Amino acid sequence: MTLHLRPIQFVDSPVGRDGEVARLAGGMLWFTAYEVIEPGIRRTVPIADFTRLLGDSGRAAALHAAITAPRAPLTLGARILRLDQPHVAAILNVTPDSFSDGGQLEDDPVAAAHAGFDMVARGASIVDLGGESTRPGAKMVWEGDEVKRVVPVVERLVKSGAIVSVDTRKAAVMDAAIAAGAHIINDVSALLWDDRALEVVAKADCPVILMHSPDPAKGPHGGSGYGNVVIEVFDWLEARIAAVVAAGVDHGRIMVDPGIGFGKGLADNLALLNGLAMFHGLGCPIMLGASRKRMIGALSNEAPVGERLGGSLALALKGAEAGVHLLRVHDVAETVQALRVWRGFKDQALVGR
Repeated sequence: MTLHLRPIQFVDSPVGRDGEVARLAGGMLWFTAYEVIEPGIRRTVPIADFTRLLGDSGRAAALHAAITAPRAPLTLGARILRLDQPHVAAILNVTPDSFSDGGQLEDDPVAAAHAGFDMVARGASIVDLGGESTRPGAKMVWEGDEVKRVVPVVERLVKSGAIVSVDTRKAAVMDAAIAAGAHIINDVSALLWDDRALEVVAKADCPVILMHSPDPAKGPHGGSGYGNVVIEVFDWLEARIAAVVAAGVDHGRIMVDPGIGFGKGLADNLALLNGLAMFHGLGCPIMLGASRKRMIGALSNEAPVGERLGGSLALALKGAEAGVHLLRVHDVAETVQALRVWRGFKDQALVGR
């Protein structure tokens, strides 16, 4: 394990604190210190002392630069998505067996597209469309069937002006979705399940979300435990980003997802959520997908999927407080409202002094 930095000691406003605070990824959060993590050592280094105490470490300087650099806006066709505040990515499933809402829209692209239109009207910045369930035990879908499910919905959503990401691990589906106008590929296997996936994304110059799972070539839910889940997921994503960039994908087109619930137990998921701010050291926008997941039931008397709104909102706000850029959710209107209230607190802190 090499050196890692986790931003800590957040403050409401940078006003009057020049040299004492750093801005997190060009967003609406400021922090006053790092937790510095090295093999066998954890210590706190104030921002004011960073150069004096860590300036001779090339690794520390590189992480600090990545953590504090603004994330460039994403140009997505005629649309531009600014990444200086959190956005909602609405989950739209056209599968028969999604853990949350499968089967409702599988064979009706018109109804699915209208559901997506409604999500955008409720405040979603992105519609994240999936044609294959990634829940534990889900059956694999033949790529031809997945294309038939996804492409007609992509075409309708794009014509309406929506930003569309497609949640798939198959190169043929990526190809067809991009040809239909999809703007982003969201791959739970980080382009490792299908040998052609990386080539497709690089050739299309398409933004991509790389999600962590322990053994993505076999499926998203393997794994045999972690020593330090936050460090291990960070290092895995760091290596994966380097490989994807080496294959021709621009670093500015890469986003990351720590993969909550994918090959991870409750303690792992909680540790990742508490350590989310560290992932800004990867220099990429962060997606958090924790909506309605099993961990909410585990923490709330086994609440069934349809009764996990409160927990989903708590996790979304946890992500916002860690500077997450994209919140992948089922409950769009409720999450957008929660983020607007959260944004109100931030705005008041900046102007109310």
